Amino acid sequence: MSDEIEKDRKIFMIMRKVLASIIKDTTPNKGMKHILQDTTIEDIRMCLSLISAREQELAKKAGVEIHERPRYVDEPTQAKVVSLSSLKQQKGE
Repeated sequence: MSDEIEKDRKIFMIMRKVLASIIKDTTPNKGMKHILQDTTIEDIRMCLSLISAREQELAKKAGVEIHERPRYVDEPTQAKVVSLSSLKQQKGE
């Protein structure tokens, strides 16, 4: 991997971490109004999307596969939670 690509990957990784920290630090408790304006929140989302797209381009150029993508808190997950107690009950039956 070229030094240029590696440098860009590090820059994007740091930018993504800084934006994620800003989101984490400014996210209000339930029921409270967010201190950031809706347009600012949307701009942050667009920045994260652009960073992700460019990271994927750089990874592809370097021959590396990236399978993860950023996920917003309000975005539904595909993971399903299974309680351990229900598994024990099924096994014991």
